[in-house]
Amino acid sequence: MQLLVTGANGFVGRALLEAIKASGHHAVPCVRNASGIHGERSVGSIDDSTDWSHALKGCLGVIHLAARVHVRHESVVDPLHEFRKTNVAGTLNLARQAAAAGVKRFIFLSSIKVNGESTPVGQAFNTSSTPSPEDPYGVSKWEAEQGLQKIGADTGMEIVIVRPPLVYGAGVKANFSELIRLVDKKWPLPFGAVNNRRSFIAIDNLIDFILICIDHRNAAGEVFLVSDGDDVSTAELVRRIAMAQGRKVYLWPIPVQMLLTLSWLFGKRQSMARLCGNLQLDNSKALCLLNWQPKIKMNDALKKISFN
Repeated sequence: MQLLVTGANGFVGRALLEAIKASGHHAVPCVRNASGIHGERSVGSIDDSTDWSHALKGCLGVIHLAARVHVRHESVVDPLHEFRKTNVAGTLNLARQAAAAGVKRFIFLSSIKVNGESTPVGQAFNTSSTPSPEDPYGVSKWEAEQGLQKIGADTGMEIVIVRPPLVYGAGVKANFSELIRLVDKKWPLPFGAVNNRRSFIAIDNLIDFILICIDHRNAAGEVFLVSDGDDVSTAELVRRIAMAQGRKVYLWPIPVQMLLTLSWLFGKRQSMARLCGNLQLDNSKALCLLNWQPKIKMNDALKKISFN
């Protein structure tokens, strides 16, 4: 099958291109601006006016990864408006053109942020959980999901929605890479008393799941939450990163409430709340409906990251 892969030059996109090639399907890389990937098709800005006709030519499937993602130092006046331009209007414009071009299946990489930012102790989000996005990115992904499901119902194009938690692996950026950097510096870290539980997914596991969704008949019209199935505390995550690096790490047992108070004083309350809070996924639907199992364990996945 010929598959259009948007966001092909991103963290997930590059890994997915290699996996599709190995699987026997044919990937058509799609990017905003020319990036040097062999055979890529560029479309410019992604919004409600993007012309996808050239990119979609000959494709029977679409894997839509491209999105406006988190901006650490947001400068626009209305962030939600900017997220909606790309993540909602841009996604739905692509889906309509894909359906008109004869695309059979449209796989959308959403986010667990559609469900919310945290879960109660001992509970996990599942596909029956009521969506409750809290930030503009999460809101835009939820609105895109709803629009896609309507397009699917109206046109018959099969929609598959995947909501992962934080994805890690070789080439990971943002907060996960910052945590790796701190461990690499051998600095004592203040997470010894953090006994939360958070779900993650290795890039290998996410890519493997997307490949299954390409042509598995049970995936059509479904929403999936996927993770490694190995929920860990922030303290345990740091220990595993250190082990993968061959480093020793010292964790100060600072009370969580004190961490939150100190982070508030330094303007880092939101980031610390994520590090100390719970966010768990129940991926049993993916396991049962598609007979999927995560192919790699967290400890092995961390060893594949280049830490230097």
